[in-house]
Amino acid sequence: MSLICVDSSKCIHCGLCVKACPIMILELADGQPAAVHPEHCIACGHCVAVCPRAALDHTLAPLAKQVEIAGLPSIDQETASRFMRSRRSIRAYKETRVPRELLLQLVDMARLAPTGSNTQGVSFIVVEDKKLLERAAETVFDWLEKSPLSRYFGVMIQAYREKGIDTVLRGAPHLVLALTDREFSRGRENTIFALAYLELYAPALGLGSCWAGIFEHCVFSGYEPLVNLFQLPAGKKITGAVMVGYPQYRHQRLTDRKPLDVAFL
Repeated sequence: MSLICVDSSKCIHCGLCVKACPIMILELADGQPAAVHPEHCIACGHCVAVCPRAALDHTLAPLAKQVEIAGLPSIDQETASRFMRSRRSIRAYKETRVPRELLLQLVDMARLAPTGSNTQGVSFIVVEDKKLLERAAETVFDWLEKSPLSRYFGVMIQAYREKGIDTVLRGAPHLVLALTDREFSRGRENTIFALAYLELYAPALGLGSCWAGIFEHCVFSGYEPLVNLFQLPAGKKITGAVMVGYPQYRHQRLTDRKPLDVAFL
């Protein structure tokens, strides 16, 4: 089957699909696009998305799975700014469990994040089991006590041992784990994009999120007692972790950051 299919009754021979192809695998032949190096296609779908007449289809990026942009509301500058800045790292969660359909919406948005050369390759495990999350937190604290990092987290370790205060997973009802193949060189890079999308989308679902940084440190150290808790598929590794749940409280203001540091050449 050909990589691309052109509806000659719709094609206006504008060549936009050829110009939009980042890998330059398309060229115009007798006025219509043709794939001259299909083996190099990265399935980005640009050629299909840019066509003004929906004349092009692609076996790896089907027209039927693309969403029409015409008619979608545009976001003005101020709204976009407030949307980006309103994302907060939530470290206090309600005990209420998030319905699975909302969790699926959340990770499905993460799936749509950009990736290096459209390599994608990120899958997810959503941990819903409270007891498993408690064992995971306990295991991280066990590791932390034996780690050189313990000198920086002494107060947190003491609070956990004496008062049961979990500052690793913060009592979140859910933990989203990102996975990639062990040998995938862009696993962490693509994961960061995916989980950033997840975090930005979470407030639209009424949810809060926070990167589980200490948990990640433990996983990335290769600490088997923690990794083995999650029964990962063969050949997979954890490349990121984000806590998810309903926030206990609502922030009333947008915070600032350090002053912009930029140079132009």
